[in-house]
Amino acid sequence: MTPNAKPASQTAEIAGLYRYPIKGLTPESLTRVPLRRGETLPADRRYAIENGPSGFDPEAPEWKPKILFLMLARNERLASLDSRFEDATNRLTIRKDGQIVVSGDLETAAGRAAIESYFTENFQPELKGPPKVLSGRDHSFSDVARKVVSIINLNSVRAIETMLGGTAVHPLRFRGNLYVKGWPAWSELDLVGQTLAIGEARLKVVKRIVRCPATNVDPVTAKRDLEIPPTLSRHLGHMDCGIYAEVIADGEIGVGDAVAVEQPKLV
Repeated sequence: MTPNAKPASQTAEIAGLYRYPIKGLTPESLTRVPLRRGETLPADRRYAIENGPSGFDPEAPEWKPKILFLMLARNERLASLDSRFEDATNRLTIRKDGQIVVSGDLETAAGRAAIESYFTENFQPELKGPPKVLSGRDHSFSDVARKVVSIINLNSVRAIETMLGGTAVHPLRFRGNLYVKGWPAWSELDLVGQTLAIGEARLKVVKRIVRCPATNVDPVTAKRDLEIPPTLSRHLGHMDCGIYAEVIADGEIGVGDAVAVEQPKLV
């Protein structure tokens, strides 16, 4: 068990629910969402913006490392953009400083070209080649190869604030899907292999999340102003914060729902 962590046996509650339709761009807050076995949240990381040739084939989509795409870990200016994706029209609209700078249907060549032109004109220092909007059937451009839901324990975020001498840490630095309150700090790290029950939905915790420099970027100011992974390493001996879980039973979940650690059935 992580030092000083208490077991996450008590029921917690979903305090926030987010998806990220375009990898590296704005999180979108949700109230309720259906979970399907073996899938991510609907449209989570459905698109990515290729930064130089990646070898990704939309007709035979396979996982690729995030370094091949525009991402906050290296391209913090992405956080200065306010993007919104409309499921019904597949339209991505990007604003900067409150003004629309580009909009396009990501399922049309013209729409993708409009988005790509914006990044070509405005992200030259970071580009390794022509930026290209990528998608592939029901592929998810997750940081890990399996389709997962990421879960962040808000008490662990508060613990990081203490490590940083009281500096405020915006929870969205961690780009999680579910933000949970009620668990003791760091107790989520010991849930690997356990099953979480949220209404009818069931999620099996499969992996701890190793944090990268993306967490150093403030999602509001787009400034790289903290050193979270080194702080975790110094205080805990690892750089983990949050957990990945796979959906193993369908169900609808929403903000305010209870999250229980399901106890194994006795045989």
